[in-house]
Formats: sequence, C-alpha cells, structure tokens
Amino acid sequence: MRDGIHPKYQEAEVRCACGNSFKTRSTRPVIVLGICNVCHPFYTGQQKFVDTAGRVDKFQQRMAKTKAAQDAIAAAAASKKRKR
Repeated sequence: MRDGIHPKYQEAEVRCACGNSFKTRSTRPVIVLGICNVCHPFYTGQQKFVDTAGRVDKFQQRMAKTKAAQDAIAAAAASKKRKR
C-alpha cells in the first residue's frame, strides 16, 4: 500500500439528538445523528404499526364516490342527448 493516500482513521464521538453519545472509530472526529438505538421507537418498544387495512378501506370508499360521481355525470349527459 502506498503511504499518504488514505485518510486518518481516528477515534470519533457519535452524538445523537437525544443526548446519547458513544465512541467509535472513523475518519471524522465527530458524527452527529438525528436518531440512535436509545431513542428509536423500534428499539424502545414504542413502535406503532400502521393500519394498512384502514387505508385500503378509505381508498376504496373514495374510489366508490368517484365512480358514482362519474356515473351521475354520464347519466346526465346521456339524458341530455335523448332530449335533443
């Protein structure tokens, strides 16, 4: 390996927005995180599951309303044609 082409590998401090910090090694002396294993909901057990069935039901209801509105417009247009 050639000398002088690799970055300096040094001890680094990792800081989280929650206040947690720990030491590791990196090419950067300080690493700032937005979320870590101490405050992440998956690791703390406060994870919430998204109700995908509720989302699907809401989508199907919107689609039914849209289809009904389109059918009403088509029926109005058809009745207008017949009157002429």
